[in-house]
Amino acid sequence: MPLIIITGFPSSGKSLWASRIQKYLLSERNKTVCVVSDNDAIATSGIPKNELYFDFQKEKQIRGILKSEVLRLLTQGDVVIFDASNYIKGYRYEMYCASKSAKTTQVTVECAISTEKAWEFNLKRPESERYTDEAFKALCMRHEPPDSRNRWDSPLVTIQHDDELPGETIYKGLFERQAPPPNMSTQCTPLASTNFLYELDKTTQDINSAVLSAKNLCLLGENVKLPGYEKYELSSLDSSVTPIKLAKLRRQFLSYTKLNPPSQPDLDKIEASYFEFLNANLKQT
Repeated sequence: MPLIIITGFPSSGKSLWASRIQKYLLSERNKTVCVVSDNDAIATSGIPKNELYFDFQKEKQIRGILKSEVLRLLTQGDVVIFDASNYIKGYRYEMYCASKSAKTTQVTVECAISTEKAWEFNLKRPESERYTDEAFKALCMRHEPPDSRNRWDSPLVTIQHDDELPGETIYKGLFERQAPPPNMSTQCTPLASTNFLYELDKTTQDINSAVLSAKNLCLLGENVKLPGYEKYELSSLDSSVTPIKLAKLRRQFLSYTKLNPPSQPDLDKIEASYFEFLNANLKQT
């Protein structure tokens, strides 16, 4: 049931570390481990990986297949290692919500490596398995590194390519701490009250308006405090944030929350969850 999310540049050793973690948990801790690999999913799809990453719809389909398989395995009681690039912050946030909903723990493992060393490793692969220069550079540019300050990336274990496996640290993160309790974003209840739906709609619309007001006032940059919402921070606000983008994200948040409403609706929790959602997804869209 516990989840390990692997992330890193292309050719940073993600599958190698996934294999080492699997062997450690099996031999040293007697745990059953399932590995969900994007390499397997891409191979099954028949789409060359150097083409896949330039086709948004096909890449999105692969991510959906991988997510479904992880969710299926999370309910079976085994350790799940998600061996993929997982370069999108918002995608890691979705997996965090899934593990919270399953009431289990999660550890993020970052394969830290320079782009130069990753390219060197890439060139050592069989020619049929290499990334092209164009695909490699594009994936490195898209990569949103994990941050231990983000709940969805924490606890974060960072591994350099020549490190020893921090097996005990990973084990403790999975088995020697409590799973975070499901919150408004993840806990399912069968019905939401009319008043809650009204507050949800109004609050998210007001926050979107505050974001656009801050942009119009040129309050751009990182860790931006919005007028009227000073107790929260928007991790990044720039000129790419448009009314259309915010409306799309708001619709996604509303759809998910209406299907998974909180058992005890609270205005502060709506605000906090929507800010968390925006911080995880603004750069993705």
